[in-house]
Amino acid sequence: MTRPFAGQVVAITGGARGIGHATAKRLIELGATVAIGDIDEAVLEAAASELATGTHALVDVTDPASVAAFLDHVEGELGPIDVLVNNAGIMPVGPIVDEDDTVTRRILDIDVFGVIIGTKLALRRMLPRGRGHVINLASLAGELPFPGLSTYCGAKHAVLGFSDAVRKEVRGTGVDISCVLPTLTNTALASGTRGMKGFRQVQPEEIAEAIVGLMKKPRPRVRVTKVSGWLVQSQGFVPGRLFEFVSRFFGVETQFLGDLDVKARAAYEERARN
Repeated sequence: MTRPFAGQVVAITGGARGIGHATAKRLIELGATVAIGDIDEAVLEAAASELATGTHALVDVTDPASVAAFLDHVEGELGPIDVLVNNAGIMPVGPIVDEDDTVTRRILDIDVFGVIIGTKLALRRMLPRGRGHVINLASLAGELPFPGLSTYCGAKHAVLGFSDAVRKEVRGTGVDISCVLPTLTNTALASGTRGMKGFRQVQPEEIAEAIVGLMKKPRPRVRVTKVSGWLVQSQGFVPGRLFEFVSRFFGVETQFLGDLDVKARAAYEERARN
C-alpha cells in the first residue's frame, strides 16, 4: 500500500467515535501520524488502543484552554501539526419550541464555538510556518433546512460562513481551510433516523475518504454524497414552491420529527444533551 501522508501530523477532535475514528483509521493506513482527542475518556482509551496511536488526550472543544493543551500535547510528542480536523459535534433533534435553552447553547458551544476555537488556535501555529490545513466538519444541513434540526442547521450554516470568511483571510499564506458536508451518516448521531426517501445513509468511512481527498487536493467544500449535494444545490435554480414539493416528497420535512424512532435514539439524545 502506498503511504501518501507519511510524515504528516494530523490532529482530530471527536476522534474516538464515528467519522473521527474512521478518519483516524484511514489516515494511519495511509501513513499519517494521527493524534485523537475526545471528551469521553473510556471511549478515547479504547479507540487509541484499537488504532495503536499513542498520542491521544482528553479535550473539551468548548474550552479554549483544553483545546490549546491538546494541540500542545500533539506538537510536543509529534511535531508541528499539518492538518487539524475539527470533527467534534452533536445533533439533538426535536421541535425548536421544545428545545431547552441549555441544549441550544450546548449545540452552539460544541458545533460552532468549538470549530472557531480549534481553527483560531491552529492558525496561530500554522500561519507563522506558512503551511497547514484546517478541515471543518459541516453538514448538508448547513445548506438545506431540516425541520427538527433548527439549531443544528443554524450551527452548520455558521461553520460554513465562518470557514469561507477565514479562507479569504488566509489566502496566499500556504494554509488551507476546507469543509466537509456529509449527508446523514451511519453513526450514533443518526440513530433512530430513517433519512430521506431514496437516499442512502453513508458510512463514516466514506466521509473519511472525502477528508483524504481534501488533504490530497484542498478545496473549499466537498459534499457527500454527490447525489445529496445535487439536491441541495438545486435550491439555487428550482422555483421555491417546486423545491418545497420536492423536499416534502423526499421526506425532508418529517425525517427528524414524525419519522423518528424515539426509542432507538434515546441513548444518543441523553449523551448529546448532557
